[in-house]
Amino acid sequence: MATRKSSGRKYGKAASKRVESAMRRRKKGTLKSGRSGRTVKSRKQAIAIGLSEARKKGAKVPRKPGGRKRSGARKRSSR
Repeated sequence: MATRKSSGRKYGKAASKRVESAMRRRKKGTLKSGRSGRTVKSRKQAIAIGLSEARKKGAKVPRKPGGRKRSGARKRSSR
């Protein structure tokens, strides 16, 4: 059985710069969440925001985990 070799970096340098920037803004108290506009205090949320910004700018960032979203539950009519 042949072992596969990992293909280099998972995240690009630009992505790490964005996350770094988001972490600094969090510490400073100027990082805001997108939807509610509240100040971000969570470390994990700051990282997520940084990666999201990097994705928007076209940096090398893997896709978000999670499967396909279903468009609501299907209703069955009983006849």
